[in-house]
Amino acid sequence: MSTPVSKSDPPKSDSVPPPRAQAPVKPGAKIIGTGHYTPERVVSNVELEKTVDTSDAWITERTGIKERRIAAKGELTSDMAAEAARRALASAGITADQLDMIIVGTISGDMPMPSCAAFVQQKIGAKHCPSFDLSAACAGFIYGLSIADKFVRTGAARYVLVIGVELLSRILNWEDRTTCVLFGDGAGAVVVGPTTEEEANAGRGILATHIFTDGALAPALLIPGGGSREPFSAEVLEKKRHLVHMAGQDVFKAAVRYLASASRAALASVGLDAKELDWVVAHQANIRILEAVSNRLEIPMSRFYVNIHKYGNTSSASIPIALDEALAEGKIQEGQTVLMCALGAGISWGSALIRW
Repeated sequence: MSTPVSKSDPPKSDSVPPPRAQAPVKPGAKIIGTGHYTPERVVSNVELEKTVDTSDAWITERTGIKERRIAAKGELTSDMAAEAARRALASAGITADQLDMIIVGTISGDMPMPSCAAFVQQKIGAKHCPSFDLSAACAGFIYGLSIADKFVRTGAARYVLVIGVELLSRILNWEDRTTCVLFGDGAGAVVVGPTTEEEANAGRGILATHIFTDGALAPALLIPGGGSREPFSAEVLEKKRHLVHMAGQDVFKAAVRYLASASRAALASVGLDAKELDWVVAHQANIRILEAVSNRLEIPMSRFYVNIHKYGNTSSASIPIALDEALAEGKIQEGQTVLMCALGAGISWGSALIRW
């Protein structure tokens, strides 16, 4: 007598059962909108020759800079940041009242207190979302992007506005040719939001961010006066201790070493090779730094987006400005992989890897 087979028993078959469907990848974060703003006034190297002991040839050869933008009288850091923010919001297709957070990377805000972000929030008409500044100088945008990525990825925020903005022309010693020829004013912004399930499964969005600091190198780039260590005084003002001081060679060496190592860390964390990168949008500090990083990573300069000749070093604003321009020019295409890296005072540095 045969044993009856229950309906719950699996059917006898020699065929291999179909593979179980994998669970969808948890949504991540992506840049959904970009924007930038630079002041109208252009100051060329030739113009600087009239006031500083330098020359167009000297500046161009050593930095790659031909001109920079300088804010108009009465134009504030928050004004530039707000305009870049409006353009990024329009690009993202959202309104300011949909923002869950505003992060501003800057070391040249409107005033020591409150934050520049508070003024930006008011100027763009955002609601009561948390708004704050972070101080990582030229690495400020990468730091802000890293924070935004974590908030969106965990679901703690849906839309985060990240701005890099500097009005450096008002905190430079215009008699010091080692610093005044390098920097310019400007603002760049991005809106970070969640990836769709389809994008997450395709491996698109912000793939990795890495941020670092080595406080032992802090003396290489700083504004020594005006804080609790050297409060404002007649002596601080006379010695221009409230303005930017830089040991150029120390910063150069650190930038080449750490930008390369942070870039390798980003690539290794997702198993990519440098040869697989489509674009590098690095901090626009000095063309020689970019060329040295290109050599170390074995990535041709043809894959580096460069606009330092137009704007100089705009510190935390340089990457978002360059990113917005590269997108507007149609250079960065959907599905391409973009590496970003920056180093600033602290010494602080970092990298971010994005598949567009």
